[in-house]
Amino acid sequence: MESIYGNKKPELEEVMQMLLREIGVIRRDMAKDLGMDPIEHLLGRIKSEDSMREKCRRKGLPETTESALVQIRDAIGLRVVCAFLDDVYTIHDRLLALPRVELVEEKDYIRHVKPNGYRSFHMIILVDGTYYAEIQLRTISMDTWAALEHHLKYKKDIRGNLTLINSELKRCADELASTDSSLQTLRDMISDL
Repeated sequence: MESIYGNKKPELEEVMQMLLREIGVIRRDMAKDLGMDPIEHLLGRIKSEDSMREKCRRKGLPETTESALVQIRDAIGLRVVCAFLDDVYTIHDRLLALPRVELVEEKDYIRHVKPNGYRSFHMIILVDGTYYAEIQLRTISMDTWAALEHHLKYKKDIRGNLTLINSELKRCADELASTDSSLQTLRDMISDL
C-alpha cells in the first residue's frame, strides 16, 4: 500500500526538525533571560500512517495525501511542556515571530478550559506556505493531567459511576490549575527580588 503521505514524508521530517531547532533557539534565548530552561520537555512526531488513515475515515475524507497534508493539518505534531504559565504564552509569541511560520488557527484551552478540565494551548501553523503543524503548549501540570486522564478514560473499558469519575477528574484539573497559578506567582515574586 502506498504511503498516505506520498513521497512527502522526508519533507515532513525536515519541517519537524526545523521547528524543533527553532524551538531550541527560543529555549536557549529564554534560558539566558530567565536564568533557567523554560521547557521541561519537547516532543515531536509525524502522525503514523495508521493513525492518519483512521483520522481520514473518522472525518469522512478519502485516504489521500491531499487529505493527510492539507485537510487534516496535524501530520506534524509538537508538544512543548513548560514549567510556568507565562512561558507558554512567551513561547507562543516567539513561535509566531518566526519568519517561516504563519498562524492558521489557535485555541486557548488555558483561558477557555474545556468542560472536562482539559487545559492546553493549541496552534495550527503553516510552515513556508506548504506544511501544516499542530503545536500544543502546556505546563507540566497540564501535561500530567492530560496523560493520566487519557490512561484512565481511553485505555480502559470503564464501567461504573462515570459522573463521579468525570467530576473527580475535573476537580483534579482545577487543583492543578490553581497550583500552576500559585507557582507562577512565586516565580514572579522571586524574580522581583
